[in-house]
Amino acid sequence: MSEDWIADRMHKIDASGIRKVFDLAASMENPVNLSIGQPHFPTPEPIQDAMCQAIREGKNAYSQTQGIKPLLERLQQQVDAEFGHADRKVFVSSGTSGALMLVLSTLVNPGDEVICFDPYFVMYRHLTTLAGGKCVMIDTYPDFRINVDRVRAAITDRTKVILCNSPANPTGYVASPEELQALAELAAEKNIALVSDEIYRAFCYDREFVSPATYNPETIVIDGFSKSHSMTGLRLGYVHGPQHVLQQMIKLQQFTFVCAPHPVQWAGLAALDCDVSEHVADYRRKRDLLKGLLEDDYQIEAAGGAFYMFVKAPWGTGTEFVHEAIRNELLIIPGNVFSDQDTHFRLSYAAEDETLHRGAEILQKLARQGGPTA
Repeated sequence: MSEDWIADRMHKIDASGIRKVFDLAASMENPVNLSIGQPHFPTPEPIQDAMCQAIREGKNAYSQTQGIKPLLERLQQQVDAEFGHADRKVFVSSGTSGALMLVLSTLVNPGDEVICFDPYFVMYRHLTTLAGGKCVMIDTYPDFRINVDRVRAAITDRTKVILCNSPANPTGYVASPEELQALAELAAEKNIALVSDEIYRAFCYDREFVSPATYNPETIVIDGFSKSHSMTGLRLGYVHGPQHVLQQMIKLQQFTFVCAPHPVQWAGLAALDCDVSEHVADYRRKRDLLKGLLEDDYQIEAAGGAFYMFVKAPWGTGTEFVHEAIRNELLIIPGNVFSDQDTHFRLSYAAEDETLHRGAEILQKLARQGGPTA
C-alpha cells in the first residue's frame, strides 16, 4: 500500500490519546482505572428489555433517517416544553459524536474558523479538521470559566461556529447562566452558529443546568442517552435547533450513518421514562469523596458536573506525571489530550468507591514523593 493513497487531512488527525490509555489498560493485570469516560453503572433493565423486544419483533431494518416517530414525538414534546421555540425541531442521530460530525460538516466551509474552549473534548478539533475548518482555542485556565471578552476578541470574518460544552469534558465545569447568556447573545449579535454539546446535562451537582438555547433560539443543541443512561456503546443521540439547519443535517445523515440503530431507538423511548436521579446523586457523592481525599495535595478547580476532575499535576508536566502514575498501576489521561497545554491530567470518578480509594492513595503518594522515581 502506498502512502500516497492517504488523504492529507488524515495526517492532521492524531490517534486518540484516550484510546492509547484504553489499549494500555487491556494489557495490565489489575490497574486502578480512573480514565474511563463513561458511566460505571449498568444500562437500566427497562432499556435493555425494550431493545431486546424490538429485536425480537423484527425492528432491525433501517428506520426513517430522522428517527422513529414515537421517539421523535416524545423528544419534540420535551424540547417544546423546555424552550417553546416555534422553529425548534428534533431529529435522532447515531450518537452525539455522529451529531457533531453532521453539524460541523453542514456548517463549516474549508478555511472557516470554529471557536472552542481549551480544555476541550478531543473530537472538536479533529471533526473540525475533517470538515476543512480551523479550531481557534480560547484559553480558560485556571478556573475554566467562559470569558466572553476573549471570545469577542477572537472573532474574525471567517468565524462560523462557536462550540460550547457545559457540563464540560474534561474539566467538569458547569457554566453559569450569566456566562451562557453572554455567549448566546454574542453569537446572535455576530450571526455565528452556536452549537451546545449537552450530553452531560443530567450531571449538575451545585447549580441547575442551563442551556444557551434559553437565550438564543438559533442555538443548535446536541444531546443523547450515552452518559445519562449508560448507553455509550448503543450510539443514540439527538439534535434540536432551527429547522433549516436540521434539514441539511438529516440529508447528510441519509448518506453517512443512514439512521441511528433501529432497535436502540426503541430503547431510547424506554429511557425517557427511566429515572436516573439516583445515579446522579451517587456521582455527586463520589465527586465529594474523591475531592475530599485529594484536596490537601492537589489543586482542583470546577468539577461541578459530569464525572471528571481536571487536576493540575503537582510536579512535572501532565504527561510526565501520568507516565509515573501508570508505572504505579494508575490509569489517568494526560491533559494535553484535551488541551494545548500540558499541565493537568483528567481523572474520572465513574468507578466503584474501592477504586476511588485505591486511586486516591496512589495520587497522594505521587504528590508527596515530589517527582518521578528513578
